[in-house]
This record gives sequence, C-alpha cells and structure tokens, in this order.
Amino acid sequence: MDENALNINIRKFLKKLGIKSQREIEQAIRDGIGRGLLTGNERLMAKARITLDGTDMDFTLAEEISLVE
Repeated sequence: MDENALNINIRKFLKKLGIKSQREIEQAIRDGIGRGLLTGNERLMAKARITLDGTDMDFTLAEEISLVE
C-alpha cells in the first residue's frame, strides 16, 4: 500500500464530500424556509454516515447546525 496515495485519495474524497454536503444542506434549508417548513431560527440535527466497502467500518457523525448565531 502506498501511504501517500492513500492519504491523497482520502483527502480528495473528504473534500468532495464536504463541498457537496454543504451545498445540499444549504439548499435543503433554503427550500425548507421557502416552503414554510422552517422559520430560519432553528437548530437542526445533521447526521452523516460513512461506510467503507470491504471493511466493517460504519461511522456516523451527528452535529447540530444552528441557523442563527
């Protein structure tokens, strides 16, 4: 296994995940506000799950996202 290649490829995956996830979350919140499902001052629980084929990895991260400071 090439440790450098592994590190680079994991970072590429995480960068894509981060960018795509942020866009999807922002759009879901905008849509929710637009449809009257959200008011814009909520605290929303977000969950992300990552699995890795060929392993028993099943990682879930849960974090609250506040729409106001």
